[in-house]
Amino acid sequence: MRVESEEFAERVDSEALSISKGVAHKAIVNPNIEAVLAAKRRRKEASVEELFSGILSGNRTALAQGITLVESSLPEHQSKAQELIQKCLPHSGNSLRIGITGSPGAGKSSFIEAFGVYLIEEHQKKIAVLAIDPTSQRTKGSILGDKTRMNVLSAKEDAFIRPSPSGSTLGGVAQKTRESILLCEAAGYPIVLIETVGVGQSETAVHEMTDFFLLLMLAGAGDELQGIKRGIMEMCDGMAITKCDGQNVARAMAARAEYQSALHLFPATPYKWMPKVITISSLNKEGLPEVWKMLSDFENLVKQNGWFFQNREEQQKNWMKSRIHESLIFDFYNHPAVKKELPILEAAVLEGKESPFTAAEKLLKAANH
Repeated sequence: MRVESEEFAERVDSEALSISKGVAHKAIVNPNIEAVLAAKRRRKEASVEELFSGILSGNRTALAQGITLVESSLPEHQSKAQELIQKCLPHSGNSLRIGITGSPGAGKSSFIEAFGVYLIEEHQKKIAVLAIDPTSQRTKGSILGDKTRMNVLSAKEDAFIRPSPSGSTLGGVAQKTRESILLCEAAGYPIVLIETVGVGQSETAVHEMTDFFLLLMLAGAGDELQGIKRGIMEMCDGMAITKCDGQNVARAMAARAEYQSALHLFPATPYKWMPKVITISSLNKEGLPEVWKMLSDFENLVKQNGWFFQNREEQQKNWMKSRIHESLIFDFYNHPAVKKELPILEAAVLEGKESPFTAAEKLLKAANH
């Protein structure tokens, strides 16, 4: 009996320590991956004429490729981008450009999605959204998650959503936002919404490239916004108190009365428009018709008194000056003499051998030779 027990135990131990062959799995990586990548590399890049034709026909893929070309910093892409912009320019300028700003958490993305869906379904409007995502100053990366957050609007055929990184530019706008607006207009979008980062930086950049400047505010935001309220409120053409739902309704209505009284204290606008304050709920889809009426009333007024077209002329001049500024900086840092002297003078400044002022002067002189 004992011998049988020992034999059974040895057999169990032997079987327990054996390794099962398991089930064979197919390779996860496509065995033809090299051929796929090679074909992708061989794929012909769309010409300027092809992109232009696609944009004019309202092709969203061509529009996205055109904006990617415009945003590229490669020298060979820049010449093509300028050619594309020149072709699209005569077909632009026929939209209402709306800048939307507000503090983080004010509900900018939620409002844009609800408002965009409302305009498409109720007014049969095509909507282009240029959503600017903040860029990390450490990693230089951006999440670009606005399109994911606007999943209902992004599924609409009449909506185009383009997230772009803000980069190092101030005002919560991407460096090529102006050019992107022109391409969207050429593609036939009568409403272009520009969602800014909204962190209290110089919002003048947004104001200078839009027709209507909408400020979203939270009821009871408190002292954390006092530092930026005055400057932005003076520029805004309309204000919306967000999240007017549930237990927040009373606070939102009180905030509306407070801000409307504050706006009356500001000097009158040169275009005879009195900024309005409304309450909205993106969750309950309330206040959206009032926003559209405010925008329509504004557009009718400023087109009748001529300010709309004067403002567009100013935008063109500002765009030219901005381009000059960008080109000067690019040419300066890519000048051979500056490239050579910059690390030397930077080290001298850090060691205290040169002041920042004299080092800058030397670099400027080097760039002029």
